[in-house]
Amino acid sequence: MVVIYHAALFGFKLPGRVDRFGWIGVDLFFVLSGYLIGGQLLAPLVRGRPIDLRRFFARRAFRIIPAYFAILAVYAFLPSWREYAEMSPLWKFVFSVQNIGLHGGTAFSHAWSLAVEDQFYLLLPLILILVSRWPRARFIIPCVIVLGGIVLRAFLAWQNLAETGVSYRGFQTWIYYPTWTRLDPLVFGAVLAAIEKFRPQWWRHLMNLAPWLLLPGLALIVYALYLGEGDYLTVAASIWQFPLIALGMAALLLCAVSPRLILRRVKIPGAAFIASIAYSAYLIQKLVIHFLAQFCVTHNIVLTSAAALLGVELSVYAGATILFFAVERPFLQLRHRIAPRPIRS
Repeated sequence: MVVIYHAALFGFKLPGRVDRFGWIGVDLFFVLSGYLIGGQLLAPLVRGRPIDLRRFFARRAFRIIPAYFAILAVYAFLPSWREYAEMSPLWKFVFSVQNIGLHGGTAFSHAWSLAVEDQFYLLLPLILILVSRWPRARFIIPCVIVLGGIVLRAFLAWQNLAETGVSYRGFQTWIYYPTWTRLDPLVFGAVLAAIEKFRPQWWRHLMNLAPWLLLPGLALIVYALYLGEGDYLTVAASIWQFPLIALGMAALLLCAVSPRLILRRVKIPGAAFIASIAYSAYLIQKLVIHFLAQFCVTHNIVLTSAAALLGVELSVYAGATILFFAVERPFLQLRHRIAPRPIRS
């Protein structure tokens, strides 16, 4: 979804401009990430063991850093390859704070979501250690983060209010990209992981309810997208789009893992491989899209033609495959030797 959205920014637009909704793929990624990584961190606590911070951060580093720095090196040392001439300072990317003070129309700006995830997982183990020692915090902290995000988005929306609604530039810089306003889906994913690990009876109820959550989950996402469909960006959209989409994605996640729905049992050929190269695809996408857009213009290929639309998708995943096998996979294999998964007892 995100590749389709970014491709449209360079002219590869789908009929009816349905590509404009592709940005919600990031929110789906955040919910999944919160659920999966949160589950990994919570697993030892269930068994009465401490979180192995060294192993956790080592595994995250081997997973994230090699491919990320490979693409960052391309942006830093081959500026003619960039999709935009302007780029945030290199130190922001090195320390994973490139989402702070960011605005659109800059090179490698899509790495903002990786910064949000890095910052969240730097804090999450510390939060879980606190929760394990102060049980009441398990309810207080998620509520504070979600409700605090709503209040903060409301304040920032009013601060950036113009005659024609919320300033889009201000919305991007102060609401869309910063970590503190985008934590809803990560928190919802982590909460689902906590329920699964520590409240198995609640989890069974959720699994049984899953068939009844599919339509409400989709409805929440559709309504949230509807909020942003006006000619101007409203305060309501700035405040409520993210938590509503996050809640809808969390409901869809429950549907996907519930044994009561067919979604869990459906096997899509090639889906596992696509999932394995998804991170590489996310990193490399704009470089490939930019290159292909220039190629199409040079060879008089209409960007909205079926050949161009199919070509851009195939090219991104072809580039992702090369990046995965050349950089990502060797370091994942090294990770397996240096910091293997803990053996389940």
